[in-house]
Amino acid sequence: MENERVTQVNVLAPTGMLGAGFPEATIERGLALGADVISVDAGSTDSGPYYLGASQPKTTRAAVARDLRVLLKAAASAGIPLIVGSCGTSGTDSGVDWVAGIVADIQAAEGLRMRVARIYSEQSTGELLERLEEGRIHALPPLGELEPATLESCTHIVGAMGHEPIVAALEAGAQVVLAGRATDTAIAAAYPLMKQMPAGPAWHAAKIIECGGQCTSNPRAGGVLATIDAHGFTIEPLDPTVACTPILVAAHMLYETVDPFQMREPDGTLDVSEAVYTALDERTVRVEGSRFHVADQHTIKLEGARITGYETMSFSAIRDPHILANIDDWADLMRTMIRQRVEQTIGLGDDKYAFDLRLYGHNAILGDLEPAVGPPREVGVMLLVSAPDQSTATAVAKIANPLMLHLPTADMDYLPSLAFATSPAEVERGPAYEFVLHHVVDTRTPTDMFRTEIEEPAHHG
Repeated sequence: MENERVTQVNVLAPTGMLGAGFPEATIERGLALGADVISVDAGSTDSGPYYLGASQPKTTRAAVARDLRVLLKAAASAGIPLIVGSCGTSGTDSGVDWVAGIVADIQAAEGLRMRVARIYSEQSTGELLERLEEGRIHALPPLGELEPATLESCTHIVGAMGHEPIVAALEAGAQVVLAGRATDTAIAAAYPLMKQMPAGPAWHAAKIIECGGQCTSNPRAGGVLATIDAHGFTIEPLDPTVACTPILVAAHMLYETVDPFQMREPDGTLDVSEAVYTALDERTVRVEGSRFHVADQHTIKLEGARITGYETMSFSAIRDPHILANIDDWADLMRTMIRQRVEQTIGLGDDKYAFDLRLYGHNAILGDLEPAVGPPREVGVMLLVSAPDQSTATAVAKIANPLMLHLPTADMDYLPSLAFATSPAEVERGPAYEFVLHHVVDTRTPTDMFRTEIEEPAHHG
């Protein structure tokens, strides 16, 4: 793709998450406004470590295929690239291949012939151990020095790429870029940076549009179009009934950032401390004054997850007013009784398993910080058992079953009947995972930790 000098770049961000959906009319409007590229995020760590640890997508195939069909047809008709980042939720290699398979099916069904690049971001444990030995891996707070055993314990490790691998794929002729794990901003910043737009406005605009319409007055109505030029950027919602305001745009710098004025990317730091947000009209915002400070060392952040055990869950509900008036005492008694019964029945001490008892409708969310007083009207009781193997977790949950159904308070002279939500009451959740990496790697080049494959478009006949 030629890098001819342009004066501005229009980035269409249709939604904050591929598969979340958007009105098709907003994409048509984005094309009519002159979109030069479509960028969309397909992943996140927001929903916890399972999706990386198990390398499974959070979104269903049908939802991803629906969104991709609209976006692929739009990109093909306008002759503009489509960039998808963090494919398959966590950006593992199988996640990239999963999205690529959907793209291939759509291209065949719709008669499209777009050149597709797959950028793989999954990391080899062996190579990371070598980089650790070389002193090229550094912890981010609050973690300490990385131990080799931690790397070896991970089921999957990805590196969050910046814009450079995406730019390289576009320059190699890719019309659709399917990237593994990437920073949310790199997906939208790549094309403007390739077109030599200034880094400050490019990264700042990318940060604001990373979640599609979240920076608008109605996030459900679709995405936005960002126009980046030599002096700043402008943001306009794709739904003509929706507005961007200076407050809504500026506020998105508070989202998922440690510092509302600075945000680190692989090749440097975005600085918006002197940015000025101006309403051009009732629904469009102009931003100027964003800067970008290039780092002395390019770094890639690692994300890794490992299995912590296996979980079994059961859920019952309480409507008994006497128990509810003494719900904390009842919960303490439940915890004591579970430990006693498990010890008596299968001889397991506290160090061989763990369980969490949460009272939904009472204090399951805030715990001791809950400001409400007085007895709740009804409470859902969730028991989540974790053990080194599934059979032990389920055995503990089954031992707790009669207690979850009939445990009285200490002063009751009868057995209450509580209500299980499911039959059977025990639901085996399988392996549970935890994030264990919060580290960065000093790279040799901005692309050396990633692998790119470009497929020539297939002939459909």
